[in-house]
Amino acid sequence: MEYISGILLFLLLVVLLSSFVTVKQGTIAVVTVFGKYRRQLPPGLNFKIPLIEQIHARISVQNRSVELSFQAVTQDQANVYFKAMLLYSVLDQNEETIKNVAFKFVDQNNLMQALIRTIEGSIRAYVATQKQANVLAQRNEIVEHVKHQIDPVLETWGYHLQDLQLNDITFDEEIMRSMSRVVASNNLKAAAENEGQALLITKTKGAEADGNAIKIAATAEREAAQLRGQGIALFREEVAKGMTNAAQEMQQANLDTSVILFTMWTEAIKQFAEYSEGNVIFLDGSTDGMNNTMKQLMAMQLNKQAEPKKS
Repeated sequence: MEYISGILLFLLLVVLLSSFVTVKQGTIAVVTVFGKYRRQLPPGLNFKIPLIEQIHARISVQNRSVELSFQAVTQDQANVYFKAMLLYSVLDQNEETIKNVAFKFVDQNNLMQALIRTIEGSIRAYVATQKQANVLAQRNEIVEHVKHQIDPVLETWGYHLQDLQLNDITFDEEIMRSMSRVVASNNLKAAAENEGQALLITKTKGAEADGNAIKIAATAEREAAQLRGQGIALFREEVAKGMTNAAQEMQQANLDTSVILFTMWTEAIKQFAEYSEGNVIFLDGSTDGMNNTMKQLMAMQLNKQAEPKKS
């Protein structure tokens, strides 16, 4: 009798202990009765009807990630290799959402297979409409396309796509080499254009500087020529004034004005002798030659004196 009582007490203790269920934080337990959904248990210590209510599944509402690695083909038949990271989670903690998560798929492996294949198919469909030269620049467009296409499907499963990161996009080795050559040639082209622009600017600035230098030199030369001309004119004016005064004084003294011309003649010969620096000047030193020269000078003087009277 005591033996039977011990067995009954043990069974009662087991049943009592099985009536309490502990659910971890970030997890929701789904309870079924004879295989049918009954209710869900929140995190913490919960009570269930022993032997009748069963824990069908424990669903994590935390974010989950999975690595993807697959291949796609572009519109121009180039192979593209993707490595991506998928971040997803349960849509919310509503009862209908939890029921979809718990009963849509047989197990977690079937869910992951469907999720991965769906995302890969969406990316392959998008890449098939693009040329390989555009794929690298369309990371954001690919992600937005996948989210737009996949989110409605995942919501029916009770999940939400948090993020999709395309960590690596590569091509066949031959295509990568050709792309590298294209980039290198574009860089060389840009460098040549920059050098050409720099050379053009240098040449233009140099031409402007030369033009300004020529203008400055021409202006200086013109001013110098004006000053030289003014100086010669002043010199001639002063000479004329001096000769006029000398001629007037000699006339008042009843002296022949040809003496002035003779003096100028002798002064000129003296200057030739002192400052000729080896140059040879032929002068007629005979009496007739000097008389002819004096007559020519006197005739020039008379013409000069007659000009004011004519005016």
